[in-house]
Formats: sequence, structure tokens, C-alpha cells
Amino acid sequence: MMVKNFRTISAVLSISTLLALHQCCALTTTLYLSSKGRQLLKSSLHAFKATTANEGYVEVPRSNGSTTHQIAYRVVRPMNLSSRQAAPIIALHGGPSIPSNYLYPLETIVPYRSIVFHDQLGCGKSDEPKDPSLYSIRDSVQDLKILLKKLGVRRFHLYGQSYGGILAFEYMKSIAEDEKSDVECLSAILSGAPTNVPEIEKEFIRLLDELEKNDDSVSGDELNEMFRINHQCRLPEMPEVLAESYAHAGTVWRGTDAISDYVAQPPSKIAARMPSALIMRGEFDFVSESSVEAWKDVFNTKFLRYKTLEGCSHHAMLENGALYGEILDSYFGEYD
Repeated sequence: MMVKNFRTISAVLSISTLLALHQCCALTTTLYLSSKGRQLLKSSLHAFKATTANEGYVEVPRSNGSTTHQIAYRVVRPMNLSSRQAAPIIALHGGPSIPSNYLYPLETIVPYRSIVFHDQLGCGKSDEPKDPSLYSIRDSVQDLKILLKKLGVRRFHLYGQSYGGILAFEYMKSIAEDEKSDVECLSAILSGAPTNVPEIEKEFIRLLDELEKNDDSVSGDELNEMFRINHQCRLPEMPEVLAESYAHAGTVWRGTDAISDYVAQPPSKIAARMPSALIMRGEFDFVSESSVEAWKDVFNTKFLRYKTLEGCSHHAMLENGALYGEILDSYFGEYD
């Protein structure tokens, strides 16, 4: 998800990171990766490129079925898609409209499960119709249902990062309210996902103000980079997969402007119980702790857990892939 422009700052929330962020700024920082950490990141980036995967497109309707558009998907380890011992992961990217490339390291940190990625309508390899009325959270939920039906996936775990966590929640709420639903979402992980978009816009400004108070002589580009390296991705350089996602971001329905009034609401009182969920947040994430903790007020299940990742920010998976993978694998394994 992208944040509105404040002052001269262009920001992207995936609910992600500052969009044109690091193309022109080279701010010196004391933050560093160990040689082992750098090697882990590099090996992860190379390994997922070699993973067995099927790619394709599925058509999704708009305008009451009068038009259709294509969304792109990628299925990693397709031979394990129907596994009963290790159910597949459905991975939902952030933005809106930051494509799924930056989530591909999941392929190596969770090394044996099938994983389904897709670029939501309007970004990446998917179509990008120019009419803003063709986009909504509700439409994205329906697109996900169509994709899973096409792939024959009926039993799975759900993972949503940033705005993808919002989409994951709305999908789970939708199937809980649908008496005819025959899919089995075993569990879910929401990572860096806010319950309240207006609240994180305010938090974004507060964090920027704090950084600026420490040095009011910084330029806009330097402030962008300070924010990035403190609250969005605490690595000395922007990871290649994240930069690639920004390079293929959508332009029509994008950022917090697209969902500026979103505040999560609980399902109806007659809805079925939603799946158990793990709510994750980096210690320095710009998605506030209060916005994350509020998920307990909208899930109609008591089986929620919270995990704070020490030393991490919004893109914890890219910052500490080994720890992140262990948490995902362990949690999903409990619900297979």
C-alpha cells in the first residue's frame, strides 16, 4: 500500500516502502549485515529463480461480467499442491498494486511446501485496466476465489504481507459468512498488516517528524532513506526483489489513497468461526503496534497469537529470512 505524499515525500506502503525511494539517494549509515547475512540473502535470491514453478493467467470478470481481465499467477512446487502432510501457502502481496516479486524468497525459507503467488489486478504481469471503478478490496477477494477454483486448491494456509494481510482477512471473513463455501483455510499469518489505514497514515507522519527532529537539515531524499532504513527495510541496500516489485507497481489503484477509509470490521454474528491466525510485526515497523493488536477485536476466534520480530521492520522476511521461515513453517505445521 502506498502512503499519500506528505511535504515532498513520495511514499509506498507495501503497505510497503517509499516508491521511487532509493534511486537517487546514497545516505551513509551505521547499519550493516554480517557477511553470513549477506550470503544468506544472495543465496535466497538465486535459489528461488531455480525452483520448479508453473505460471499462467486466469480471467476475472468486472462490470457485472461484461468485461474480463487477466491476472498472472505462479505456483511453486506444483507437485505438492494437494499435499495432505504440508498444505500449500497462498501468498498475498501488499500495495495495493506492489506485485508479488518481493515475496518470492518465501520459496527458499519455506523449502518444501507448494506456494501460490499472484499479481493482483493492476500490477506486475496482470492486466491494468485504466478505470479506477474496476478495483476494490471486494473485487480482489472474488479474484482470489476464482484463482483458487481454477487451480483446484481447496485446502491451504493463507499468508498476507502488509495490504495483503487486509486482503487475507477480508477473504477469510467472506468464506466464514458464506454457508456454501467448501474451501478449508487451515490457518493464516498476517505480517505487518494494519487494521486501520487512517491510523497508520498518522503514524507515518509522526515517525517522519521524529526523524526530522534529529536533523532538520536533511533533504527530502535523505529523509526518505532514513525512513526506509529505520522502519521499512533495515538493510543497507534495497533488496533486488523489492526494487523489482516497485519497478512494476501499478499506477491506477495504488497506495493508501485507494483504501484511505479502510478500518477492519468483524464478520456477521452468524458467520462460521474464522481460522486461527498468527499476527506478526517487526519491532520497528511503521504499522503501529496498536493497529496490529486491534485484529483481536475483529477476528471471531480466540485463537490468535502475536509475534514481534526483534530488530526487524516492515519487510522482516527480507531482513531475517531464516527466523521468518522458521516461524512460518512451525506455525503452519501445527495446523496441517
